[in-house]
Amino acid sequence: MTKKYNLLTTAEISIRPVTNRQELREFIDVPWYVYADDPMWVPPLRLERRWHFSKSNPFFEHGEWQGWIAYLDNRPVGRISAQIDQLHRQRYGMDTGHFGLLESVNDKDIFAELIKTAEKWLAERGTKHVSGPYNFSINQECGVLVSGFDTPPMVMMPHSPRWYGQLLDTQGYSPLKDLLAYLLKADMEFPRIMRTLLGKFSERVNIRVLRRNQFKVEMEILRDIFNDAWSANWGFIPFTETEFSELGNTFRFLLRDDYIQIAEVDGIPVAFMVLLPNLNEIFAKLNGSLFPFGWFHLIKQLKFGQVSTARLPLMGVRQKYQNTPLGAALACMMIDAPREIGLSMGIREVEVSWILEDNKSMRGMIEKAGIQEYKRYRIFGKTL
Repeated sequence: MTKKYNLLTTAEISIRPVTNRQELREFIDVPWYVYADDPMWVPPLRLERRWHFSKSNPFFEHGEWQGWIAYLDNRPVGRISAQIDQLHRQRYGMDTGHFGLLESVNDKDIFAELIKTAEKWLAERGTKHVSGPYNFSINQECGVLVSGFDTPPMVMMPHSPRWYGQLLDTQGYSPLKDLLAYLLKADMEFPRIMRTLLGKFSERVNIRVLRRNQFKVEMEILRDIFNDAWSANWGFIPFTETEFSELGNTFRFLLRDDYIQIAEVDGIPVAFMVLLPNLNEIFAKLNGSLFPFGWFHLIKQLKFGQVSTARLPLMGVRQKYQNTPLGAALACMMIDAPREIGLSMGIREVEVSWILEDNKSMRGMIEKAGIQEYKRYRIFGKTL
């Protein structure tokens, strides 16, 4: 059931900045209030969220942020962040800035106060072009869910109430780009034309799994491929070495070697994919806490293959092969690999996300394979 919050004449909205640990805890906890009646929302781990805002997050090597909490009669009813990313400014202009971590009850006045507060902070730092939501960058969770509300989000993907898009529109924000999520059935088979394409290049392409004993070297190979493969895409920001290393530490703990696969052409790494078990299946039962028994459930379900869904969060094919028959074959191989792994591990469905709405070649290949779009996220923008 959706709650509507009609302001009374005695109600007072206040927007307060996050300045200490207690306020940060309240900031982290706001979604528990906003999504109290939404069965599709998956509570994040509070431990992970605290790390996200700590100095250990490598985003802060090139970015800064400020968060605010909205209170209605001293009850937290919303939150927002504003951030400046120097890597984004170097690439897209020194007058760019972002908002993110947006959560709010369904009230246009509360929503408006949050947006105005973030815009004021950004304007004071020379921002003219605002976009978001980014939590904190495009390489992390981003976008507002605009379709696909009837299923829970996969790991490292956001969830949103239905009213966010409409309320952003009332604040003068326009759609900038849609990000699509596709759902692949593990027992599907590629059409004959795609199987023929795969066969044509099978002798030239070697697909291997992660070499864990060379983990640092392997992570740098993946980062180099990703930054090359995505460099011409809308909104691209390169992963720094520190950021990808931190991501690799997560992979090292959670993933089997064959969940990371690298395609080599004539012995040179040119494409890769990462399959991530959908940890949200586990997190949904933990209500944000790994204690006292959350660690046990996490390790048990991953070890014994008790997760039935997964996500393909990272994939890339070097630019020199894009828009070529070999590149199409490499992309097919990278999408087909998690399907085969999933079948062996009891995974029934794999989310391929996210794909830019204007990435026609990738979308065409995916859709010709019979893989259906099932969620859509939107980035909004505004000129101040």
